[in-house]
Amino acid sequence: MSTNNLVPCPDFLLPLLIALSLCLVAHPGSSANDQLERVFRVDDHGFRGDGKFDDTQIFRNIWKIACSSSREARILIPSGNTYVINPIDFGGPCQSKITLQISGNIVGPTDPEEWEGLDTTRWMYFHGIIHLTIEGGGIVNGRGDKWWERICKTGNACQEAPTAFKFHKCDDLTIRDLEIINGQHTHVTFTNCHRVTASDLKIQAPSTSPNTDGIHISSSHDIDISSSEIGTGDDCVSIVGNSSTIVIRDISCGPGHGISIGSLGISNSWSQVRDVIVQSSILSETEFGLRIKTWQGGSGFAKDIIFQNVLMKNVGHPIVINQYYCDSFVPCLNQTSAVKVANISFVNIKGTTATSLAMMFACSDNSPCEGLYLEDVHLESYYGGKTRSFCWMAQGSTSGLVQPPPCFSPDDSFIKQETSPGSAAQSI
Repeated sequence: MSTNNLVPCPDFLLPLLIALSLCLVAHPGSSANDQLERVFRVDDHGFRGDGKFDDTQIFRNIWKIACSSSREARILIPSGNTYVINPIDFGGPCQSKITLQISGNIVGPTDPEEWEGLDTTRWMYFHGIIHLTIEGGGIVNGRGDKWWERICKTGNACQEAPTAFKFHKCDDLTIRDLEIINGQHTHVTFTNCHRVTASDLKIQAPSTSPNTDGIHISSSHDIDISSSEIGTGDDCVSIVGNSSTIVIRDISCGPGHGISIGSLGISNSWSQVRDVIVQSSILSETEFGLRIKTWQGGSGFAKDIIFQNVLMKNVGHPIVINQYYCDSFVPCLNQTSAVKVANISFVNIKGTTATSLAMMFACSDNSPCEGLYLEDVHLESYYGGKTRSFCWMAQGSTSGLVQPPPCFSPDDSFIKQETSPGSAAQSI
């Protein structure tokens, strides 16, 4: 029979055909893995994978059926193909554990107009899911360059841009062994998530790309990020309000703005971040190194934070605590209330700085920094010459060699080393 007479399958029949094909997944020739879980190979269900055809709707159909499966499900995106995915919502709760295995390539739309009428803050949105794993060794490319031209920091009219992977209210989440590049905005965001493990990720975007944080954590708890390479146009990792019990280890960061707690307290808001450990990491040619940044007028606290065993390579300002942060085109007004910063340790922090100001502790007059601790800190100029530290209302102690010389007040007298931080601190 001539293939010219074949009639394309109508879209409304696709979900039914996908469901019927599940009967063929576990058969005598299936692997042991297939028999333990329902495996959805996307190429068996109509995916083109040619880098041109929009595979979004087929993906939605597969997710809906996999999410309703009574036994563990695996959605397999095989290597060798490129799948175009427009803005998509992966909603839970699901009936069982789900693994999304991305072994091939996923690319986003080239035109921001694909978000017309949709939420422009997200591209791939996962929410309300328990026991989700995303893995596979593939590449996810947000193709964000046209978005970068549209947002505030490029000088054009302000426009929000999508987060590439946005996880909201996802518990017992694992994301590992992926390359995520050229996000439209932040690459990976966890909001209101619990028990998250992120490892073996490679996250990259040009150093000039605005607001392209690597991993952003908000209102989340029990987070472990490890063994990853992150280089973008903003923070490699950022942690904001109401987050706790976070471990960041074995991270290679650069280019970008370093690893940040904050910003906290914007628009007089209340925020808290506590119980954070950043360790065994390398920061290379970043604008900042290890930073805590809060806005004047905020409230709450950032406390019980340890930075240890970190190597700096030509970092602009390796250690910064700044309670005068101001990410604004105009200077921020002076306000008396502040997010409290306390019990912050920097242990075995060594390497080189690109500026003379290696350490900055610009704290609030009304809510000084307390319980700061430096041990075995040695920061030399990358270009030669002396390095220095700056303190304003900062109380703490030191142990071992600390270079440049420390400037903490050892008691409640609170040394004001130089003139008020003022506009200089707002720019850091």
